[in-house]
Amino acid sequence: MGRFETERNEMVEQLRERGITDTRILRAMAQVERHLFVPEPFTNKAYDDSALPIGKGQTISQPFTVAFMTQCLGVRRGEKVLEVGTGSGYQAAVLAALGVRVFTIERNPELLAGARRILDRLGFRVVSKGGDGSIGWPAFAPFSGIIVTAAAPDVPQPLLKQMDEGGKIVIPVGSRDIQALAVITRIGERYDRREVESFKFVPLIGKMGWEG
Repeated sequence: MGRFETERNEMVEQLRERGITDTRILRAMAQVERHLFVPEPFTNKAYDDSALPIGKGQTISQPFTVAFMTQCLGVRRGEKVLEVGTGSGYQAAVLAALGVRVFTIERNPELLAGARRILDRLGFRVVSKGGDGSIGWPAFAPFSGIIVTAAAPDVPQPLLKQMDEGGKIVIPVGSRDIQALAVITRIGERYDRREVESFKFVPLIGKMGWEG
């Protein structure tokens, strides 16, 4: 049995008890070694259901948040997903473990370099770049799913334009202190929006987010 395997299985069981019903996500999160994405002082807390600091004022989201947002996204194997805010790389790894084609943007070069190292080491094929994620990645659009792991004052218009027909954006929207998780589905030229849960995220810094 590998290091932390018991803790990882217990985490997955907790997610199931909290209402994560997509067995593909549960399997992916049982596969991805979250402790490798967490800085050394916090390794032993890696499978607690809590956000943890990863440096540069950023956090790795709690496992329930990752699972819940991924479930809301509802993407299938082979589909293209844009992640705004690579952070530690953990959310990208979970998506890649689902067989999704992941494109991820991170504004902090040090965090991006660290995420790239671990994703490469674990064999997850993820396309990444540094830059302002709030304006998306038009070169690879349209996307079946867009997942934003930082809070915006409103849904960035460029991201809406980069959605495929039937695609979804999952994004926390609100003030810097508290946000509702919005799920927006593109239906033709119309965007269906619902708010599903309250969370607290770090702010989305960028042209279509908050000012740095």
